Amino acid sequence: MRNFWISLFAVVAFAPNSFAQKPSKPSSTEIHHNLQKLNFLGTALYIAAHPDDENTRLISYLSNHNKARTAYLSLTRGDGGQNLIGSELRELLGVLRTQELLAARRIDGGEQWFTRANDFGYSKHPKETLKIWDKDEVLGDVVWAIRNLKPDIIINRFDHRSPGSTHGHHTSSAMLSMEAFDLANDSNAYKKQLDLTSTWQPKRIFFNTSWWFYGSRENFEKADKSNLLKLDIGTFYPELGLSNNEIASMASSQHLCQGFGRLTTRGSEDEYVELLKGEFPSNGNLFDGIDTTWSRIKGGKAIGDILYKIEDNFDYSDPSKHIPELIKAYQLLQNIDDEHWKKLKSEELASIILDCAGMYLELNAESPSTTPGSIVNVNVEALNRSPRNILLKEIRIDGANVTITPNKILGNNNREDLKMEFSVPTSFKTSGPYWLNETGSLGMYSVKDQNMIGKAETPNAFNAYFILDFSGTEITFKKPVIHRYSKPDKGELYEPFVVLPSVTTKITEKVLIFSDENTKNVTVNIRAGKNDIKGKIELRHPMGWSVVPESIDFSILQKGQEQSVTFKVTPPSNDSEGKLLPIATVDGKTYTRELVEITYDHIPKQSVLLPSEAKAVRMNIRKTGEHIGYIMGAGDKVPESLEQIGYQVHMIDPSSVQKGELEKYDAIVVGIRAYNIVDDLKFKQPILFDYVENGGNLIVQYNTAGRWSKQFENIAPYGLTLSRNRVTDESAEVNIIANDHALVNFPNTINKGDFDGWVQERGLYFPKEWSPEFTPILSMSDEGESPTEGSLLVAPYGKGHYIYTGLSFFRELPAGVSGAYKLFANMLSIGKSEVKNESNVKG
Repeated sequence: MRNFWISLFAVVAFAPNSFAQKPSKPSSTEIHHNLQKLNFLGTALYIAAHPDDENTRLISYLSNHNKARTAYLSLTRGDGGQNLIGSELRELLGVLRTQELLAARRIDGGEQWFTRANDFGYSKHPKETLKIWDKDEVLGDVVWAIRNLKPDIIINRFDHRSPGSTHGHHTSSAMLSMEAFDLANDSNAYKKQLDLTSTWQPKRIFFNTSWWFYGSRENFEKADKSNLLKLDIGTFYPELGLSNNEIASMASSQHLCQGFGRLTTRGSEDEYVELLKGEFPSNGNLFDGIDTTWSRIKGGKAIGDILYKIEDNFDYSDPSKHIPELIKAYQLLQNIDDEHWKKLKSEELASIILDCAGMYLELNAESPSTTPGSIVNVNVEALNRSPRNILLKEIRIDGANVTITPNKILGNNNREDLKMEFSVPTSFKTSGPYWLNETGSLGMYSVKDQNMIGKAETPNAFNAYFILDFSGTEITFKKPVIHRYSKPDKGELYEPFVVLPSVTTKITEKVLIFSDENTKNVTVNIRAGKNDIKGKIELRHPMGWSVVPESIDFSILQKGQEQSVTFKVTPPSNDSEGKLLPIATVDGKTYTRELVEITYDHIPKQSVLLPSEAKAVRMNIRKTGEHIGYIMGAGDKVPESLEQIGYQVHMIDPSSVQKGELEKYDAIVVGIRAYNIVDDLKFKQPILFDYVENGGNLIVQYNTAGRWSKQFENIAPYGLTLSRNRVTDESAEVNIIANDHALVNFPNTINKGDFDGWVQERGLYFPKEWSPEFTPILSMSDEGESPTEGSLLVAPYGKGHYIYTGLSFFRELPAGVSGAYKLFANMLSIGKSEVKNESNVKG
């Protein structure tokens, strides 16, 4: 497995979405593979809507079989999805899924692009999608990507002719692609872009179809395929020791937060594309009729004559012998007039020259972060592992105004260790995802800089430029400043070098629920971005609330350390909500950002700066019971939310549950998608049902139908069939159809007003059929659809109650939606009303 990853990291060394961690160290066979890509002058663009929509089989095939430059344009960053591996949602999930896409591209060899469209959640029709997105802006972003990438072919993942039959984002991606195919070459369309790029007309556009779009394999077998091209994407790459479908499986498995981890596959496998515009290609070649040789560009034939000869006679035992000829090709390439191919192929060729020399160049900052105005110390390593003498002339760090001129000959395998020091300008922008720097809308991120639109991530904080002299020819190589370190239990590690504020603050609880007028202690954590920080902090609050004291002094000696301070917050007597905002002041400058670090083994560490705030809600809420057992499924923050209203939540490990152990809980809650991902539940279902039968209260939150073991077919004690039904409009009308039921009367009275202010959606994956023992509580629907009653079902079972709900409490509770808290408290209290009434009678 280790060798597999090393191989794949090297294969995709040229992808512009550079991995700011582990550097590429390609073998001879991988250098040759990259040389083949250098000698193919063709580009493909794959377009879809979300992370994990892309067909990694086809992207890998285009990149590694055709050797084409291949990019995936995902219209969104997947912010509206769910997360199976952690608690990140919305913009933080978008950051995570962006990095998972980049991880996938590092494996399948593609590049990653985006538009500014925000994934606002499931959409049932493109009309809704393009209304919430700014259609003109998103279309412009697709045109911008085409004009910059200049693809010969475009492949859509979805069918533009089927609005309303699938996710509205999916169909919209194809519709926008079809429009952009023609507009990209129209000089009257998006004229301002042409100050920075040029028009372009792709040769043909396809739809990546399959039997699924025909309803069944049988229908697909009978369909007219005269306009379809069949590709065997199971090809084997001897140089890599891998089949194309193996690479594709490993690439798609990077989408871990979406549960896409899977086995690798091998062998012949068919893929189909349908021609939508352009001439039909022959010979099973998507690039048929397109000149993809060096002769494509004026003056390119002489370059090709050199490079094709190197490819055909490559010396695997000593790639460095090719450096003189590679340098000749590089010199000729600098005289090419076509700026697009000149820039692209110069970068690729320079990388191959560096790899043939076994050259290792690294700038390792002594710390993983810095602050504006601080001094940064960098260790430089330069190593030539070839018999060719190479002169290291100069190193400069972009944006730091620092240059050194070693003028040293790098001898074979003699490492040069150098030191550099620079001061970060006080005006330097802090790091973080560029699309989160400004407040956007429900459907769009706000990005004003045209040059940033489309980029997968924010460029590195600092890059170094090494000028190397190869026998009189100077070539400049760009390398990011990174941080390399080790841990005893993990070995050598890399992470991005980032610029952070001098101070960041954080309120631990993002939502603070005040169920009465009592004062609460609110803790604010203050983190130092540099040594010896002193200042004061205040907690701004809504009208009618009070905070004591007005401000608190703080002093932190060491960078990275935190200090906690506590404010006493008192709510008003009536219902109220607003934001608590920590404001730190140091040397007359205020700091209002929170640092969120996203750390998973399969992606680089992400440092995200968000507004530091917490939502404070005063609500009159009643509850019964105290101890809640929680079985976590996919990541959610429901347990923390329940603790906000006074419950003691105990996390339950299903693998250790024994019969009779659950009776101590007033209720047990099963987290979202638990039956999809927690295998141990299939052995514990009888114990859960026994708990209910003996008087317990079991609440099961939504699961995805069909994505579980057959042993999970009966997740309820009675018949219950899940579906893909959902209500995506968070403001859709809700009718209470069981007005007399305890779920809407005890201990809180629920009315229509409690469904105001919900976020993103009402709910998802509602049951479509259920046994008569269940009572549906609510009815709701999206506009133009028949009402569905499966969002909240309750059934008595023995002495207890079983509840299944597809309502999106995992979104509503962390967002501080009052009505959602009241309804969930009622769910936890089901059955307790009878106990209360009996005690009243006895009294």
